[in-house]
Amino acid sequence: MIPETLKTSLKARVASALPPREAAVDVMKELQAHYGWLTDEAVEEAAALLGLSPLQVEELATFYEMIYRRPVGKKVIHVCDSISCWCADCDKIIQHLKDKLGVGLGGTTADGMFTLIPCCCMGMCGDSPAMSVGGVPYGKLTPELVDEILEMERNNR
Repeated sequence: MIPETLKTSLKARVASALPPREAAVDVMKELQAHYGWLTDEAVEEAAALLGLSPLQVEELATFYEMIYRRPVGKKVIHVCDSISCWCADCDKIIQHLKDKLGVGLGGTTADGMFTLIPCCCMGMCGDSPAMSVGGVPYGKLTPELVDEILEMERNNR
């Protein structure tokens, strides 16, 4: 169950949207921030707030890469595998991340710190290969730079 203050804030956001469905992503993101991921309970709560069915919220949630319908690490690493990043050898970066973290794509490190997820485009084509960690973008990646970023992000809990 979400705290009353969060519920009030979300109700205000939904009320300001025309139509209420316009606020769906904001509501899902806020509930995800509260729970750590968009739980089944959060889907039900979002549906009630938005006046949608749980199935409609589920359909929206599974469309967006940044909405997580299963538990994720404290920080999610999105690594771009679009054509621009692929041409800049993102495969090498992805393999380095997998080796360094000890997980496959979609996996979470044993300590629960990082989840590694590929994404189709980050809009950083000029700085490819690229990734984000906890929403912070990083570009022009090399294995050495990836190591520095992971260490810095691990220390910035």
